[in-house]
Amino acid sequence: MMAERSRTLETGRLKNGPAAAAFLAAGIGALTMGLVTTLAAASPAINNALNLYRPVGPLSGKTIAEVVVWLIAWAVLHVMWKDKQVNFNAVMTTTLILIALGFLGTFPIFFELFLPA
Repeated sequence: MMAERSRTLETGRLKNGPAAAAFLAAGIGALTMGLVTTLAAASPAINNALNLYRPVGPLSGKTIAEVVVWLIAWAVLHVMWKDKQVNFNAVMTTTLILIALGFLGTFPIFFELFLPA
């Protein structure tokens, strides 16, 4: 452990895997929020299942689902990448795409396309 730390300090390059894991997990969480929002609009059964706390409505279930997926993604990616140097540009590009798609899924003009007839 000490030899690895000194080697990292000597080369001046820290492993970026843990940071990349956090960023990508955030993108996965954002995409999850968009997907869950769209699925809730498309299916009354899913919308009702997400209503975990009546005063808040289905937003309570949407938020809990998103946070659980984000935490699991972060934990798994962190374990996979904790000692690795990853392509940070690719991770950031993927993260931004996932955030954009998740953001799109929360817009009424988008998720209302999936409302049941």
